[in-house]
Amino acid sequence: MTHTMPLDVQCAHRVPARSESARRLAWVLALTAVVTIAEAVGGWLAHSLALLADAGHMLADVAALGLALFVLRMAQRPATPERSYGLVRLEILAALVNGAALIVIAVGIGVEAVRRFQTPPAVHGGLLLGVASVGLVANVAGVTILHHGHDHSLNQRGAYMHVLSDLLGSLGAVIAGVVVVATGWTRADPIVSVGIGLLVLRGAWRLVRESADVLLEATPGHIALGTVHQRLASLEGVSSVHDLHVWTLTSGVIAMSGHLVVRNPSHNQQILEAAQARMGDLGIQHVTVQMERDETCD
Repeated sequence: MTHTMPLDVQCAHRVPARSESARRLAWVLALTAVVTIAEAVGGWLAHSLALLADAGHMLADVAALGLALFVLRMAQRPATPERSYGLVRLEILAALVNGAALIVIAVGIGVEAVRRFQTPPAVHGGLLLGVASVGLVANVAGVTILHHGHDHSLNQRGAYMHVLSDLLGSLGAVIAGVVVVATGWTRADPIVSVGIGLLVLRGAWRLVRESADVLLEATPGHIALGTVHQRLASLEGVSSVHDLHVWTLTSGVIAMSGHLVVRNPSHNQQILEAAQARMGDLGIQHVTVQMERDETCD
């Protein structure tokens, strides 16, 4: 008589500490809001697209940072019977929204730059240079604040990329201001804006792609599914492995599920503990394993 012996083990996922990230985001949000107002007024008075583009970009960043901070706090809420993982995936949605917003901003900057290149307005280089320099200093401070830990969270990376693109925008505006003051060549302003837009577009596309992969439950790029299969299949007492999946729950939390065929049920606990250890070596924290004497599905 054949029968199936399931043994599901779900290790509680460990969400990285977020309180420090929330404080960093709050500081940068306030700083970015102040600089946005300064650049918008300065860009309007100086007739500078580079400065207005950077101010518009920073205005979107204020919304993006606010969203990232809100989502970060929401993700700290405990799990419920209705939402067994809590709201941790809101961070991925926020990253996707921020990336999409950056793409729209980059395209808008490019369209306006083409129009201004054809009909360049008078640009007040001195005012452009002064305001852009203030924005550059503020954005350097913002990037420095958010740099720590941005690789461990797509949500924080989205916020970090917004501020980093602000830094590039301010740097571009400073360069445009120097050229206008030194040579009077006003077309430098829209040309620099196009460069800013391309840099923003490149980073935004990567953020959108990685966020979409998480939402589609793709195998994380740094983990090879073949390696996971080999490590499980090579366990002593395991006849075969099937129905294997590895995906990302949220930034820094990798999950895995699979079926192991074990002919001798008395070895289940020993094999389970060894499987958890091997998955832990690969950075997989949330492990669900079903033990079977015979395969229960193709």
